[in-house]
Amino acid sequence: MAELILPWPPKELSPNARVHWAKRASAAKRYRKTCWALAIEANVGIDWPGEVHLWLTFYPHDHRHRDDDNLIAAFKSGRDGLADALGIDDKRFRVHPFLS
Repeated sequence: MAELILPWPPKELSPNARVHWAKRASAAKRYRKTCWALAIEANVGIDWPGEVHLWLTFYPHDHRHRDDDNLIAAFKSGRDGLADALGIDDKRFRVHPFLS
């Protein structure tokens, strides 16, 4: 089991954000690359077939209320970057979210 701390997803990636598609796409690309780079730097890897359980603990930087389903959606680019770093298809992930 490995632990990796990733940055909070950009606000443009929230499903509730009303931003131009190009701005959202740019934010998604940057966030995916950032999460990929941090996973590569941490030398995170797996060597077994089948499911990969992904335990996500979100630590908000303020006290605003957040829905866990929106956080999972906002993290989609980060999840893709992590899958890229592991060299797997992200459909293997079984996500277990927790909002702290």
